[in-house]
Amino acid sequence: MSRVVVVGGGISGLAAAWELSGGAEGSTTASPEVVVLEASERVGGALRSESFAGRVVDVGPDGFLGRRPEAAALCHEVGLGDMLEPVGGRGAGVLARGSVRPLPEGLALGVPTRFWPAARSGILGWRGAAGLARDVLLPRPDVRGPIGDRAVGPLVARKLGQRVVDLLVDPLIGGIHAGSVDDMSAAAVDPPLLAAAQRRGGLMRALQAETPAPPEEPAPPLFWAVQGGLQRLADTLSSELARRGVHVRCGVPAEQLDRTATGWSVGTRQGAVEGSAVVLAVPAPVSARLLRTHDEEAAALADGIDYASVGLVTFAIPADAVTTPLFGTGFLVPRHSIRADDPAGWAMTACTYLSQKWPHLARPEDVLLRASVGRFGDERLAAWSDEEVTARVWQELTELLALSGRPTASLVVRFPDAFPQYRVHHLLRTAGIEAAVARLGGLAVAGAAYRGVGIPACIASGRAAARAVQ
Repeated sequence: MSRVVVVGGGISGLAAAWELSGGAEGSTTASPEVVVLEASERVGGALRSESFAGRVVDVGPDGFLGRRPEAAALCHEVGLGDMLEPVGGRGAGVLARGSVRPLPEGLALGVPTRFWPAARSGILGWRGAAGLARDVLLPRPDVRGPIGDRAVGPLVARKLGQRVVDLLVDPLIGGIHAGSVDDMSAAAVDPPLLAAAQRRGGLMRALQAETPAPPEEPAPPLFWAVQGGLQRLADTLSSELARRGVHVRCGVPAEQLDRTATGWSVGTRQGAVEGSAVVLAVPAPVSARLLRTHDEEAAALADGIDYASVGLVTFAIPADAVTTPLFGTGFLVPRHSIRADDPAGWAMTACTYLSQKWPHLARPEDVLLRASVGRFGDERLAAWSDEEVTARVWQELTELLALSGRPTASLVVRFPDAFPQYRVHHLLRTAGIEAAVARLGGLAVAGAAYRGVGIPACIASGRAAARAVQ
């Protein structure tokens, strides 16, 4: 029987191990032996849940996209289908022109597809509305012509104006990736936008044509959560893998990767683990270090992917501390929003109303809020202590939401170097890495660094890597 070594026990690595051990159908005599090596003391990576304010709360991602099937399908495969819960709220806001305003209808990843909802929202002001009107009446032609990739920000700014980028597109797309749309790859993060920009006529009309029509049958929820926290998915997956005979070893970082006569050897402090194939489901810098002696080009390409660090601050506050209604599931904070007492601007990038977003977290006596801090190029989070981060975020929340009193509980969780930056031509970089490791034979890469940062995309990446080495 062959053996496959999966380096990395995050959701990508666990999904790879699940696929290698038989996937939904279960293991057979043809399934390889699988060993998972995880550097930390727990599996799941960013999928992390903790007891907070009398309930289990996600302190990493709190849900996953419903329009992609991979995560929901995996939940059903491991027996968690009954624990899936649809998002309980709709809509969100954005800090614009001094207050939090509801986002308009008709946005496609922050890009307006209709004039009137965006123009009437009060977010853009008359200058921003004028840019939208020009796209309807006198659209700017695309001077670049057909091209494989573009930066999201300049593309939208030319067509719809800079205010649309600053107040709608960058807070949403940039917020998802903790980066800036000024150099973010349209091909990697929003392919319909790239296709629409190369059509004749206005961008909004072209983007409508590129956006799929709603299905006739009931569409899946926009987001799903797992009752009891998303860490339950990682823990259940790990347990099911163990039942299949998969060896999941935590606290065992991979230190080197060597060729053998029959495949590969992964060196660890606890000894070498040999296999006929290896899946590297780790951050790009770790893959670069392991690959360097085998393919310098692949290592250099992986090393060229930058990462942003973020922090999440969760608060429990008394219900009567909320003096004004909270709209939707939360709000976004644009990077260029002005703050009088700090030239660097607001520390928060977004706030989620957790107990309003997810029904299983709702309690009559309190409200749960979670703020995101940190993006690429903003180093303040690393310089602040947990107490300083908590104080700063609470100050900003009280200003924006008119909160009263003090929180009854708070929790800071940091994710250093967590968000890979998808710059222009990122997919070419990814294709180069994948092709180089494929040429080495019995080797594949997976994870958020390559073809999507969301949970469904990471699961798809892990399962694809598993199929590539079988």
